[in-house]
Amino acid sequence: MHVKETIKALHLLKKYGISISIDDFGTGYSSLSYLKKLPIDCLKNDRSFIQYIQEDYSNSEIARAISSLSQSLKLQVIAEGVEEEYQKAFLMENGCDHMQGYLFSKPLAEKILKQHF
Repeated sequence: MHVKETIKALHLLKKYGISISIDDFGTGYSSLSYLKKLPIDCLKNDRSFIQYIQEDYSNSEIARAISSLSQSLKLQVIAEGVEEEYQKAFLMENGCDHMQGYLFSKPLAEKILKQHF
């Protein structure tokens, strides 16, 4: 699929009320240029930056920068892989909107999800 077709499809999805997120932001193929081109609502801060937030200064600064960038662009930010209270505290202090990870819940089976939702 070409970039123009993808952007058109994403705009159509947004028209129907679907939020668009960039997953694993800061790793792999994610690029700052996507922030200008794509009609996104949210960045998902990759767990690799969250995992060693306390032990590695670079990770904490990258996580902080992604939150700051998201806020500047009026995007939501989700942190992946939150497993410890100190990670949660750090993320809350740095404007993280949402968090997911073992600290809150282990993955749920489809059967359980259907019962609750």
